[in-house]
Amino acid sequence: MATVAKNGRIQIDRYELGPFGTNSYILTCLKTDDCVVIDAPGDAPKIMAQLKHMNPKYILMTHNHMDHTGALAELKSALNVPLAAHAADADRMPIAPDILLVDGQTISFGNIRLTVMHTPGHTAGSLCFYTEDYLISGDTLFPEGPGKTGSAADFKQIVESLKNKVFVLPEDTQVFPGHGNGTVLGKEKQAFEAFAARPHDASLCGDVLWSKS
Repeated sequence: MATVAKNGRIQIDRYELGPFGTNSYILTCLKTDDCVVIDAPGDAPKIMAQLKHMNPKYILMTHNHMDHTGALAELKSALNVPLAAHAADADRMPIAPDILLVDGQTISFGNIRLTVMHTPGHTAGSLCFYTEDYLISGDTLFPEGPGKTGSAADFKQIVESLKNKVFVLPEDTQVFPGHGNGTVLGKEKQAFEAFAARPHDASLCGDVLWSKS
């Protein structure tokens, strides 16, 4: 576990869990100890141990890929809190969500307000979660590039998600992705703009890096 962000109102802890070292995040309101869990890759007991003296309110899912849902059923059963995801990803989750999230919706816990951002491309129902200064980006944005896409149409869609939803946020926003270390939004926006200024093959997709594509 690593505390990746903390100020007077919120603490964000990151866990690398499951066989793929996928990130799970616990966001805690420091005034109330209310918290949310974002993604459940594996090792549910590790997450539950951290929540022992907290007040979990929701499990939020960035998308439905198996490396993010491995511990979902166990965690949901243990915590008995609402599970929330986007409708476009709901049918391929191991258990059905209690709440179907939509773009622009607000999730509240304690004094914290999270804005739901629908950012399709990696999956049809991919979500990011934003609160002032911080973005949990799931597999939509990583340092140096977007999440993996399966077709040119998917890549075009994830680029539109980034341009219209993510890169309009403040440039000093800290970004915490679904795998690996975080980044700063302004750095990624600048790298994307350099990428966008170059010509590209119309079939471009897969694992794309801004600087090498």
